[in-house]
Amino acid sequence: MPASSDPPELLAYLARHPATRFVDAVMFDLCGTPIGKRYPVRDAAKIWSGGVAFCAGITTLDALGACWDVNGIGFSDGDPDATSYPIPGTLAPVPWAADTAQVLIAPAAPEGQGGWWFDPRHILAQVAERFRPLGLTPVVACELEFYLVDPARDAAGLIRPAMPARLGRDPAAPRVLAFDKLDEFASVLADIDAACIAQGVPAGAATAEYGGGQFEVNLGHLPDPVLAADHALMLRRIVKGVAQAHGLDATFMSKPFAEQSGSGLHIHVSLVDGAGRNVFDETGPEGDRLLGHAIAGLQATTHDAMAIFAPNLNAYRRFAPNQFVPVNTSWGVNNRSVSFRIPAGGGAARRIEHRIAGAEANPHLVMAAVLAGLHHGLTAGLSPTPPSTGNAGEEADPAMPLKLWTALDRLEASVLMADYLGPRYPAAYAAIKRSEFEAFMAQVFSREYDWYL
Repeated sequence: MPASSDPPELLAYLARHPATRFVDAVMFDLCGTPIGKRYPVRDAAKIWSGGVAFCAGITTLDALGACWDVNGIGFSDGDPDATSYPIPGTLAPVPWAADTAQVLIAPAAPEGQGGWWFDPRHILAQVAERFRPLGLTPVVACELEFYLVDPARDAAGLIRPAMPARLGRDPAAPRVLAFDKLDEFASVLADIDAACIAQGVPAGAATAEYGGGQFEVNLGHLPDPVLAADHALMLRRIVKGVAQAHGLDATFMSKPFAEQSGSGLHIHVSLVDGAGRNVFDETGPEGDRLLGHAIAGLQATTHDAMAIFAPNLNAYRRFAPNQFVPVNTSWGVNNRSVSFRIPAGGGAARRIEHRIAGAEANPHLVMAAVLAGLHHGLTAGLSPTPPSTGNAGEEADPAMPLKLWTALDRLEASVLMADYLGPRYPAAYAAIKRSEFEAFMAQVFSREYDWYL
């Protein structure tokens, strides 16, 4: 039973949801995996009163949860705890887990410091803060693509798109924007939407994408980049949880199927001034100039940030000519073949759509890198290349680091990314991802027998 001394947010929640048995204290690691602790409701008040303690280096773990002792974080420093506390307003139901609630938590800063230097959420907050002296606020939104897949592997151990409801339908058939595809998975998509409503995630339109079993969900625009990235991670958890409740799996891998379209994390961004005016608005006196500076900054920083946009080996399979996937730093108006698209419409809604990142990338770091590019372009007064028309993705730029190892080298050597993400972070991130890659390559693949036996 709740006690009168319990925190008001928890008391109000339990009054609305008296059947609650557990409360999950949730944060996300470097790869976007939800982590934390599950409390029986009788102990849930401890989350607010004393915080949740677990290892500080949790946001340096790789895809399998391995700690590589990067920069002495982990074994070398004795693996100390950090104490995390609830983010106000995030206590919400977990509809796919009966009688369970969740609250997002964030680590308190070490004494005398502004935050943990290796925490992606803190890194994004620091980058967003750099717009304040400019009198500007980033307004951002995320779009996420994903596949619903059959939980059973085939004889070769491969996954396949979820079987549609209509018998005989090829699960790999693309049917982009097709309503019958939406109808066939209507119950899953409806439960995803309901879970988003329950958790305060501003989900909008859901569309059928090119791949069989592939969908996209758009999130609403917010003047808070950290919250927008939180929502993207919450959406990924929602999609996976609801899919499992329906007997399916969901994947945000960039390229789960070689012959089908990849999945991206698209970032929409505009900048508003103190009066709430979008400074990219072409009807304003500075709209075109400021938009040009912002695009030029993105062009100038793309290669340095590529390892953040594409964080693992699979992510680079997505980049190929003529796939509506960026293979250079082009930009254009109402053109999906470019990296930086200016959607049709303009005016107060004029914005940049950043189309490079893979769907599995960390939204906090992707957002931080995108905002770093905008800030750099604005403060340095950079000029963009001419806008592209027609198919800008026909040829890949040979200078673009489209291999994981070259992208990691570029990030680690980037003075600019060290300025925005923190002096130690690019090298630490690169070390984590190199260790993850080396562990991945340590296994013998079946194709090696096919090729070299």
